Amino acid sequence: MIRKLLLISAAVPLLFFAACKKDGQKKDKPVTLLMAEVNPEDSICGQMDLAFKQKVEELSGGNITIDLQCSGILGDESQVMKVFMSENPTIQLVRISASLAKYGGKKSKLISIPFTFSNAEHFWKFASSDIAQELLNEPEELNLGMRGLFYGEEGFRHFFSTEKIADIGDMEGKKTRVSGEVLTELAKSLRAEPIDLPFTDLYGSLQTGKCEVGEQPISNYLTNSFYNVAPYLILDGHMLGAVQVVISSQAWDALSENQQRILMEAGKYASDYCRKIVAESEEGIKQQLVAEGATITAVDDITPWQEACRDMIAEAAQEYPELYQKILDLAK
Repeated sequence: MIRKLLLISAAVPLLFFAACKKDGQKKDKPVTLLMAEVNPEDSICGQMDLAFKQKVEELSGGNITIDLQCSGILGDESQVMKVFMSENPTIQLVRISASLAKYGGKKSKLISIPFTFSNAEHFWKFASSDIAQELLNEPEELNLGMRGLFYGEEGFRHFFSTEKIADIGDMEGKKTRVSGEVLTELAKSLRAEPIDLPFTDLYGSLQTGKCEVGEQPISNYLTNSFYNVAPYLILDGHMLGAVQVVISSQAWDALSENQQRILMEAGKYASDYCRKIVAESEEGIKQQLVAEGATITAVDDITPWQEACRDMIAEAAQEYPELYQKILDLAK
């Protein structure tokens, strides 16, 4: 995989770094930005990324090219982020979870706290708020080498398993795939056994029994064919699958003001497109999953799940309690 990254990095045009005029103003010179996506192109995020790519290229008249690589071709998240956060990143754009806690983000962790968003409308109200922009700006303010461009979402995340989970009690002792602190604490709160695995290893681990439970939005459950190895899905909706697209600070600073404006405008377009396709596709996805043999279990009362996570929610929000309350209040 590292060899693949090196080969791709060698192919990134040297013209990426836009020259500056003598008066300090950057020219709109042609630029190619390499973008990483771990999910397939036909996933929600893949479709959002493609909409972003097409709009950027349309608005720039082909002056900016987005080289979108889906399905983990550039590596899993940890491999991609290692390159992205390096001194001279050869990957300039990444679609990633909205929480940047693993990479130095602090405030952004708030939107990955379980049961924060009551519904999709609540999230999109947040995404268009000043609070959202504050969180997008945070990595640049913390000198993390990146800048948030826009938010998207994949729908609510649910657990799926190799054996049926009918209620919260069935989670106890289950080997559950996690990634990062929030999911680890969530699994512990539900008395499951957290197993830290890269996303790209999840399918094989469910197949071999290394883990018994995964969690994803149902769109990813479908497009990654997890129903073949873990055919039981429980609609607990423990968190919204909030995502964001980030650009490296080095890439951003090399762009002209006009090119930066184009990326922001295209990001707004892609974010709106994401909202539209999620709302339209969810019921159809459920029907397709049933046709593929998946068993879907509804959760009539989410209260026991919320109560089990009460302490971890309080702890996760303790650094920014007022900001977290503002996010919760957007549901009103």
